[in-house]
Amino acid sequence: MRRKDREMSIEFGLAVIDQASYGVVSMIDAEGHPYGIPLSIVRDGPTLYFHSAKEGKKVEIFEKNPQVSVAFIGAVNVPEHYTDAELDAIALDESRLALLTSKVFTTEYESAVVIGIVKLVEDAATKINAMRLICGKFTPTKMPYFEMAIASGLDHTNVYQIEIQEIRAKRKKYDQHGEEMKWGRMD
Repeated sequence: MRRKDREMSIEFGLAVIDQASYGVVSMIDAEGHPYGIPLSIVRDGPTLYFHSAKEGKKVEIFEKNPQVSVAFIGAVNVPEHYTDAELDAIALDESRLALLTSKVFTTEYESAVVIGIVKLVEDAATKINAMRLICGKFTPTKMPYFEMAIASGLDHTNVYQIEIQEIRAKRKKYDQHGEEMKWGRMD
């Protein structure tokens, strides 16, 4: 990671994964072209799970090249450090113009990137548990109907797992004084 001052812990990265609405799975197809797709992903320990149709482009790619990268984006915010009057004052002072790029035209963010190998889940119990985790994360109020949905749809669904081989987490965030919180600082 180039910006070591923004690198965060593995635990931070796992929290980003758990809170993210989706992850973008990126892979390389048989012709060497990049392919990325956003998916609803859930984590169980060191394993990520997602579901899929039984055929399609990603299914074909996974069979030939199961190596993937998954990017998760957590909280994103455009900070408001200065009033319009303060920005006018900065604009008049050449020695302070760098503040425009570092603190005005910027974005706070948190992210996690995982590297791993995709595997089709074959075991029925593992497949059902993964679907329970996925549905529990994304449709928690509908769980009373889960068993019925599984009974009617599991045979028509692929479930995949990715064992996390590597995880990198990164964050850019400012404190209440407008100073960037670097080197894993949390408060």
